[in-house]
Amino acid sequence: MKRPAELKLAICLALLALNVLAGAQTNYNLQHLLREGQLITVSSHETKILEDSKKDAITTKGIVWLKGVTFKQGTIDIDLRGKNVFLKSFLGIAFHGIDTITCDILYFRPFNFRHEDTLRRKWSVAYMSLPDNNYAKLRKEHPLVYENSVNPVPKPDEWFHATIVVKNKKLSVYVNQSALPSLEVTLLNERPDGLFGLYSDGLTNDFANLSITPIK
Repeated sequence: MKRPAELKLAICLALLALNVLAGAQTNYNLQHLLREGQLITVSSHETKILEDSKKDAITTKGIVWLKGVTFKQGTIDIDLRGKNVFLKSFLGIAFHGIDTITCDILYFRPFNFRHEDTLRRKWSVAYMSLPDNNYAKLRKEHPLVYENSVNPVPKPDEWFHATIVVKNKKLSVYVNQSALPSLEVTLLNERPDGLFGLYSDGLTNDFANLSITPIK
């Protein structure tokens, strides 16, 4: 017989699955998922709760998959906070994943948000499809197609909100409730769906207030 806590978690996960099938918005409390072992974390990197945050925030490094969540297409809303440390803070989402080697990634480089070099500002948000289309290959072969500046421009070390829409092979990214996308690209993978997770590289970065609204 399941213990009360296990039964409660099973019911919550079942309700989340039903909401996804119904196309309803699902809100994910990342702190709760971490406490309940529902995040697949990288053992060599510490993933922990941000106790001093007013949000349901966690801080992590690597790709952290959400157990039992398969993402096809829809709208992702999430709050993010990186660090203003040059070439050390990269954060966003991973999706359509098979594993940490094969997945698509949409991510931000906060240290470029307000960089004095105007070209670097155009490298503030980027898309890549691993393993065949990493940022270096895409930048060389398709300059400024899979990267762009963000608008409005957040402070590089403060929380900002991202709305990421994946629909019919098209990905659009909106920052801080802007009506205009900061980036629009065509997906480079042929997978209809896959794992969904948080992406963090360089230093540890912060994540909160994740919700997913699937599109049928």
